[in-house]
Amino acid sequence: MVDDWCFHPNLMMLSILLSFILFLILLHCFIRYRRVGRLISLLPGPQEYPIIGNLHHVHTDNEHLLQQIWKLSKENYPIFKIWTLFFSAVILLDPDDIQELLKSNEYLEKGDMYKSLMPWLSSGLLISGGEKWHLRRKMLTPAFHFNILKHSFTNLIKESQNLVESLQKEGDGNPIIKDLRTFISKYTLNAICQIALGTHLTEKNELESEYRNAVHVYGRIATYRMIRPWYYFDTIFAFSPLGRVQKKILKTLHSFSRNIIAERKRFHKQTNGKYLQVNENIEEDDVSNKNSEKDNDYFQSKKRLSMLDLLIAASWNDNQIDEEGICEEVDTFIFEGHDTTASALTSTLSLIAKHKDVQENIRDEVRLIMQEDNNVTISSLSKLPYLERCLKESLRLYPSVHSIFRQIPHDMQLKHYLIPSGTIIEVNIYSLHRNPDYWPNPDVFDPDRFLPENVKGRHPYSYIPFSAGPRNCIGQKLAMYELKLMVAFILYNFKLEPVDELDDVTFLADLTLTSSKPLRIKFIPIT
Repeated sequence: MVDDWCFHPNLMMLSILLSFILFLILLHCFIRYRRVGRLISLLPGPQEYPIIGNLHHVHTDNEHLLQQIWKLSKENYPIFKIWTLFFSAVILLDPDDIQELLKSNEYLEKGDMYKSLMPWLSSGLLISGGEKWHLRRKMLTPAFHFNILKHSFTNLIKESQNLVESLQKEGDGNPIIKDLRTFISKYTLNAICQIALGTHLTEKNELESEYRNAVHVYGRIATYRMIRPWYYFDTIFAFSPLGRVQKKILKTLHSFSRNIIAERKRFHKQTNGKYLQVNENIEEDDVSNKNSEKDNDYFQSKKRLSMLDLLIAASWNDNQIDEEGICEEVDTFIFEGHDTTASALTSTLSLIAKHKDVQENIRDEVRLIMQEDNNVTISSLSKLPYLERCLKESLRLYPSVHSIFRQIPHDMQLKHYLIPSGTIIEVNIYSLHRNPDYWPNPDVFDPDRFLPENVKGRHPYSYIPFSAGPRNCIGQKLAMYELKLMVAFILYNFKLEPVDELDDVTFLADLTLTSSKPLRIKFIPIT
């Protein structure tokens, strides 16, 4: 009789079904009523379902993901959650909450959202945390000291001139249409390799082109993984079609940086380390110290010590960093130093091409310094306040890094909610910069937002194109110098007309803000 019951098909199916339902009920109760679940459930967010949560709202392709996140951000201001099973993320949009996160030394860990970058960047300055991050930040800070950047300025001028000469040669006196991102990134890559790595990319056109393409392919793969928690497991991802593409792309990315490192090491071995000198400790606060007479003589003798030189010196002299450490920092700085700047220049030049009055105002400023100063210097840039306001407004509308993430190691109290330990926090910079409470008519390009009288009193965390707090961008001063110089040299030599409009493009889910189709402008020589 027992045997008959066990093998009755209907009873067996019913038993399995009831067991499965019981399992789902228990799973739901565990997810919903444990401490993390109870705290997360108090947060607002888009419609959700038991167990599976609401991750499906952002489960879309790369071309529509950012638009969907920005839409949810508008609908759920000032804070909302995205979750599924045991994964939960909280998106912050209010400057007060963002300040609480970014200003603190307690919430410096990047966490699981950056795991998809580990195969490429390992645990370099962008991703690392804890003691390792503190040591690396201290080690690399001298490479971005003001007195060092002064001597990198010549390289930025030369690269800006190279960009202009390339356009003049190709156009031969006639207007020329260029896809901005593809064209500009060649020169921003050359610039960071010269300044941070002491390496020229002459006669490496094919290699640098392959590298730049590989960066964007990898970026799209990484963002695809970020919103699919099951792909956080490397073993699972390795067997997917994208896992196989990533493996191939990594060879291109790593071979490019390893060749640069090997070339620089050969140079120092051939010169018996003559040009390797270890900088004394420079405090973080000294990075922007423009008046330190004490440092001037010291830095005169070390003006050519690039970031890569610092790393090689630290490795050879007292073993502060190993070969793997050098590689991960070089990979990080090549990517961050060229791609973010190219993104910023693309949006800035597109906006300037569209707004003729803005373009003429900048050109008038630039002509004055070109005529007054035989050689453009860092001090010349202080005579370009309107250009600086335009750059800041462009970075407000189109921040190169549109989102940043943290994974909090312990509970964090915000204005209205307690966020439990282990939660991933996203700061949506793009939406923050378009908050109408701080930016009236937020979609309008208006450089006067950054006039001193308009900046005064504005929340310091309502505008963070280079992040903020302890983990702010170490190279932001260098980036602003580069942006000013390249725009100045272009507008001094060319008038710009739009071919494609920024308003007509969508942006891909990439590591930096990247348009889904080419953004072209026409360069018309000024005679």
